[in-house]
Amino acid sequence: MSDTTRRLLYWAPRVLGILFALFVSIFALDVFGQGYGFWGTLQALLMHLIPVYILLIALAIGWRWEWAGALLFAGFAVAYLVTAWNPGPIASNLVWMWPIAVPPLILALLFLLSWRTHPQT
Repeated sequence: MSDTTRRLLYWAPRVLGILFALFVSIFALDVFGQGYGFWGTLQALLMHLIPVYILLIALAIGWRWEWAGALLFAGFAVAYLVTAWNPGPIASNLVWMWPIAVPPLILALLFLLSWRTHPQT
């Protein structure tokens, strides 16, 4: 495997993990139009950002130990699917769940590939 490919596999999950955390954080912005006042809005914002904190912790762990990052991001995707699943047709659930569930699965795969391509020392 070339050095460029190895470098790409090293940086891809890390950069995409940051971008995914930024994407998820956009959903917390809905608290600004609720009329809670300053402290209520700040509290709601901090609570809405809890999934982002979890993602950033998983990213920090995966940055050092890729195999753990693969497990954590795969676990995040499964946990999201389990908690957000609604009774009803599978197709209707998958239509609105894929933007949140698929990126962590891709990140898990990239962390796993990054871990597997390290030269053995």
